[in-house]
Amino acid sequence: MPKVISGERVGKQGRLAVGCSAAVFDADRQSILLVRRADNGRWDVPGGYMEAGEGVTEACAREVLEETGLQVQVKRLISVYTNPHLLLEYSDGNHLQLVVLHFETESIGGHLKSNEETSELKYFSQSETAELEMTPLGRLRVNDAFAAQEAAIIRDTF
Repeated sequence: MPKVISGERVGKQGRLAVGCSAAVFDADRQSILLVRRADNGRWDVPGGYMEAGEGVTEACAREVLEETGLQVQVKRLISVYTNPHLLLEYSDGNHLQLVVLHFETESIGGHLKSNEETSELKYFSQSETAELEMTPLGRLRVNDAFAAQEAAIIRDTF
């Protein structure tokens, strides 16, 4: 797990990293798929970092497949998150300021299965997510997805 460093414009000390995450709803759009992360035991939406030479929708679909076993199609951008006052410090020496693109997706195939990154997968209603141990960004992404706003939400702090 990375160490979170906060401070005035501390993001200048790192490099930008683009993350893509997904809101995968059930057929009735009443529950959202969350993964229990193996590294910290917290619940979160599936997602991860974009790789060089990859488009944002490709990255989102790849991360969902890797973490859940589901094939998805990106439908729309829900929100964009960044914070120039937060920096992630990894044990390998990388320092990253995140730019996270959060998408609504539609499941088009595959079967739910956990892996080395995810110890559990489950659909939760919005009220059920209130009781889960989540990061602040994870909770924000879930709530923004359930808000179902037409226009994308842009958050410069989280």
